[in-house]
Amino acid sequence: MAPKMRGSLSLTATLAFGAGLTTLTGCASTETQSGTGEYIDDTVITTKVKAAIFSDENLKSSEINVETFKGVVQLSGFVRSQSDINRAVALTRDIKGVVSVKNSMQVK
Repeated sequence: MAPKMRGSLSLTATLAFGAGLTTLTGCASTETQSGTGEYIDDTVITTKVKAAIFSDENLKSSEINVETFKGVVQLSGFVRSQSDINRAVALTRDIKGVVSVKNSMQVK
């Protein structure tokens, strides 16, 4: 193979590797930002937690907000009693994919 062609192939391979590496790291997560897959997982967890809370007779009228980041669910808002807080936390812990629950709910 001619020296000029070898250099061209080497440059092409290097550029392709760099583009692939950039694509992979562009979807990776950091401490403060989810990667694409984690974002989708967090969205699913949030939806499941909200559904579980809304379908519970005692909690569906509560003002509970749900946010999820990397499997950690934060519950905030207002409820009628400490037992409502305990119930919401228990329902959340039962959802597949939940790593931990941070409780910021308050009794009205």
